[in-house]
Amino acid sequence: MKNEIGKSALALIAAIIWGLAFVAQSESANKIGFFTFNAIRCIFAFITLLIVVCIITIINKKKKKEMKLINKSVIVGGTICGILLFIATNLQQYGITHTSAGKAGFITSLYIVIVPILGIFRHKKLTFNIIISVLLALIGLYFLCISDEFYISRYDLMIMACAFIFSFHIISVDYFSSKVDCIMLSLIQFFVSGVLSTLFATTCESIEFSNIKACIWPLLYVGILSSAVAYTLQIIAQKGSNPTTISIILSLESVFSVIGGLVILHNLLTLREYFGCALMFIAVIFAQIPIKLKINKKASPSDDA
Repeated sequence: MKNEIGKSALALIAAIIWGLAFVAQSESANKIGFFTFNAIRCIFAFITLLIVVCIITIINKKKKKEMKLINKSVIVGGTICGILLFIATNLQQYGITHTSAGKAGFITSLYIVIVPILGIFRHKKLTFNIIISVLLALIGLYFLCISDEFYISRYDLMIMACAFIFSFHIISVDYFSSKVDCIMLSLIQFFVSGVLSTLFATTCESIEFSNIKACIWPLLYVGILSSAVAYTLQIIAQKGSNPTTISIILSLESVFSVIGGLVILHNLLTLREYFGCALMFIAVIFAQIPIKLKINKKASPSDDA
């Protein structure tokens, strides 16, 4: 029980970091191309995690403790997660520049519906409280993010595609995190995503170093905290946890982006937005309540590992 609370806390911290990253991302969106933006954030994330790995290696050597950080599983897992992360983050960043942030946040967070659906095909437990939590979170996201007439443009469809890719990323992390070192998995995924983003940035975009310099602080935030720290926390939180429960907690990034706008940008919340935030928090709390009723076929013994 304590372990589950701890992992939920890590996922919550990741959601807070991602939510507050909204300000940093919005400041960079109109100055830097989306491939360039994600290439730089991945480079910062990779360097940060590489330093962490080096420190861990030095500590283990002093303790005469041998740890095999690199193996076939972590390379395969990191590569798959990195490709998915590359596709999802660039679809999201491109879509955000052409649609409202609120609508983009709502559509992206649709992974809270997609993840449990995908989980059924992997014989994951889908309990009554999880279904209710997903519905509450979805309604909460709507009240929080959508204030105007809801319509779908081609840019919205790109963000919707991003939500699907993020869902596969969450499922992939769930699969590989139990088999490999979490920090190494995160390190490799950012290396792969960074290489791919750099290739596309250098061939498809005009890179202006003056604009990069002007956005250095937002880039450092999204690179170190939003990427290296938050995504690693996500991997650790998902290790041995129900990916649907973690995805509901991670979806609170929409709530914290609103809070960040209130505190940093002084954007006042409406009663509708407060209601949406309340529903989101209720959904997260309800998802933690153990209810034995299962609505899908019995999970295999390996799922509890």
